[in-house]
Amino acid sequence: MQLGHEVDVVMPRYRGITAGTPAQTLSVSLGNLVSEARCFATTANGVRTIFIDHPGYFDRDYLYGADGHDYLDNPERFAFLCQAALDWALGEGIASRTSYDVVHAHDWQASLVPVLLARMFRTHTSLRRLPTVLTIHNLAYQGVFDASWLPHLGLGWELMRMDAMEYWGRISYLKGGIVFSRLITTVSPRYAHEIQTPELGFGFDGILRARASDLVGILNGIDYDRWDPERDPNIPEPYSAEHLEGKLPAKQALLERYRLPASAAAQPVVGLITRMVDQKGFDLLADIADELPRLGASIVLLGSGERRYEDLWLGLAARYPQQIGVHIGFDEPLAHLIEAGADLFLMPSRFEPCGLNQMYSLRYGTVPLVHATGGLADTVQNYDSASGTGTGFTFDEYSPQALLGTLRWALGVFKDRQAWRRLQAAGMRQDHSWAASARRYVEVYERAAASRVWA
Repeated sequence: MQLGHEVDVVMPRYRGITAGTPAQTLSVSLGNLVSEARCFATTANGVRTIFIDHPGYFDRDYLYGADGHDYLDNPERFAFLCQAALDWALGEGIASRTSYDVVHAHDWQASLVPVLLARMFRTHTSLRRLPTVLTIHNLAYQGVFDASWLPHLGLGWELMRMDAMEYWGRISYLKGGIVFSRLITTVSPRYAHEIQTPELGFGFDGILRARASDLVGILNGIDYDRWDPERDPNIPEPYSAEHLEGKLPAKQALLERYRLPASAAAQPVVGLITRMVDQKGFDLLADIADELPRLGASIVLLGSGERRYEDLWLGLAARYPQQIGVHIGFDEPLAHLIEAGADLFLMPSRFEPCGLNQMYSLRYGTVPLVHATGGLADTVQNYDSASGTGTGFTFDEYSPQALLGTLRWALGVFKDRQAWRRLQAAGMRQDHSWAASARRYVEVYERAAASRVWA
């Protein structure tokens, strides 16, 4: 890769993935279950991706469940993925006469990797030197299952301990990953602190405080090649911090796409691209729904989620077709147009481990308004009217009144065109590319590798 490291990424060959050529076939053992996994490999931009192909596990309509329910065999599916990844690493190391330096697992789906590694030490001594790093992207998803899965997967009952995988009489894959990994990262510095508190620790705050010295918060980055207003094929005209005039054609195209009046281009446009769930602040938005059409702004929403919130917003759009436009679903070109054409981007999340859309918004000169939590607080600097500094608007108290007050404040500042331009330019000068984040991850890998167990 660009920093001079060789990287293999292992992931399921979900339905619809056609990339890769056959590499090898693995015989994967989980307890009494032995099943074959075909591996397909492809290399792009210096990164080799290995797709684990097992149609019974991964060739499904959805990734994790259907009709609002998780697949019942998720514990087996992702234990299989973890074991297959380690079998690949072991076989590839023998074949190439080299070994990997670090294994980096992500979220509960890969959290059995460090647990399985500890078991494999007994028969594969070379793996003793392989440290693991676990990244928690969202602590709310913990991979909690019935303890009866342990013997089914060939894992011992000794893991039913408070200092292993036991979690209120059940097992948690994520807890196993936290306990057995050498280092733990999460996706923003603020979130690394928040998950050590009872409020946002989701029951894991105690074990995370115990591992505080091994917990590192690193902001996610965004792809500056795909998200660049100077060369984005999804917007009418290119623009930059020095030449913001190109935002107006995007705004006009956005209003047309949502069938809002062209005259609304003279007013602020507020954009939302989100999952429509409580975590994203939709409980607050529901409480102020009657006030939104009276703000003197147009609002465009792209997203999907809970039926009650979809119905609420579709109802708002039907009652206020001159002010509110709603598109249920996902449409990436439209997401780019919203980021370019909106003036203000709304992210009132209750909690947000990192968040990407606020960084896209900064990149596109669309001023973000966010709840000061997690990565949102790390990336958006609240506007200071006295000094004229800042990159957006933030509110601390998670309440409908705080959200509405901050929204009214931001829309008032919009009328001061010079102040708004300063906000836009300041945001566009921020660097939230992957380059800085990648260097931080290399530091974590080097720290993990320096602490290898050599016995």
